[in-house]
Amino acid sequence: MYRIIALAGALLLGQVQGVAASPADRLAEALRIRTISYQQRAQIDYGEFQRLNDYLRQTYPRVFSELQVELVNDYSLLIRWDGSDADLKPILFTAHTDVVPIEPGTEGDWEHPPFDGVVTGGRIFGRGTLDDKMGVLGLLEAAEQLLSEGFVPRRGIVMAFGHDEEISGKEGAAALAARMKELGLHFQWMVDEGGMLISDVPLLTDRPMAMVNVAEKGYLTLTLVASGAGGHSSNPPKISTIGRLSNAMARIEANPFEPRLVGPVQAMLEILAPHVKQPESFVFDHLWLTSGLVAHRMDQRRLTIPFVRTTTALTMFNAGVKENVVPQRAEARVNFRLLPGDKPEIVVDYIRGVIDDPEIEISYDPWENVPPISDHQGVGFQVIGEAVTAVYPEALVTPSLLTATTDTRHYVELADDLYRFHGVMMDSGQASSIHGTNEFITVESYEKSIAVARRMMELGSR
Repeated sequence: MYRIIALAGALLLGQVQGVAASPADRLAEALRIRTISYQQRAQIDYGEFQRLNDYLRQTYPRVFSELQVELVNDYSLLIRWDGSDADLKPILFTAHTDVVPIEPGTEGDWEHPPFDGVVTGGRIFGRGTLDDKMGVLGLLEAAEQLLSEGFVPRRGIVMAFGHDEEISGKEGAAALAARMKELGLHFQWMVDEGGMLISDVPLLTDRPMAMVNVAEKGYLTLTLVASGAGGHSSNPPKISTIGRLSNAMARIEANPFEPRLVGPVQAMLEILAPHVKQPESFVFDHLWLTSGLVAHRMDQRRLTIPFVRTTTALTMFNAGVKENVVPQRAEARVNFRLLPGDKPEIVVDYIRGVIDDPEIEISYDPWENVPPISDHQGVGFQVIGEAVTAVYPEALVTPSLLTATTDTRHYVELADDLYRFHGVMMDSGQASSIHGTNEFITVESYEKSIAVARRMMELGSR
């Protein structure tokens, strides 16, 4: 009786406080809460994260009253839904509540202000629509629906929402993982953000492709420092620190890593083979012979380069304090996204050889726990595939490689297989808005992503 009264009260509170009537409107409201992760943590307004958690508690009363919910490290959420069979390993769904800042000067380039959460023309606009409030609210929508219908999972379901994925997840996902270890949880499989359905794959003219990521690239940033003589600009040294470091950076950019096919990409192409036209069908079906050619072709397009190469990005360059002073120190940073199998030591040795300058110091912090490649024939992958085809029967489900990084690395020791997929449909151009300008999701795509999440929970908890 108390549970019924509490639930009725929560629902009434939601109505009084104006809980939005549709999933799109509820997501839009969450987008208006500025849970921004800045690189300098002192800039972060943690009050916004508290606002979002309060909003979620109000908006999804069944989840927060019927399931076991706890705050971890003040702002991350751990939600446990016990299964009827305690002997079965549970499954884990993860996402994150933080978003990246808007690049200063680009605010006016947005069709609608990035934190206004505008729903118009069948679209939801705002920072976080794709990365990753859509994931958080989509999972909560699915769970709320199932709870309202009295669904009881046979296998336990856990949801973990970190609050600092965009700045490495050390206070969010890492703390969530530590708490789950304390609870003795180990998962049959897990699914994080990353994969999606792409509507305009050039080789598939009549169907979308659901890219379920079974691996992700490693992350490495090298700091390069040139030190030398400085002084007044009227009497400059023959080789300045800026000149020395600029030369090194030019060499690095001019000598990228060689392209090659790795396991997840090869598996994706092999599944594509029967569904594409000739000559691609033959080429993909004979990768033992053609892998070098395919890797070279993919290396010619910016969209596919990250799938076949450890990428090199010159991201920061700092030197000088005044226009008439030659700096004694110049510093630059280069970010690499590593293909599976490439180790930081390999990258550092290669870069040392490329710059060929012992006067430049190279340092880095290792990126720990790069997730292994998961089984694209495992039960978790099969569940995700079945959930996708239940909502998108025309979709071709393939394994793939996530060319960015996620919080998944913090959960490596907790799950047998680690996948990355939210059931969102978009075109390749729309994907560029992630961390960019004019981020949006269509209402239809968001609603279908909720249906995919719901189906994953139903099928995965059997």
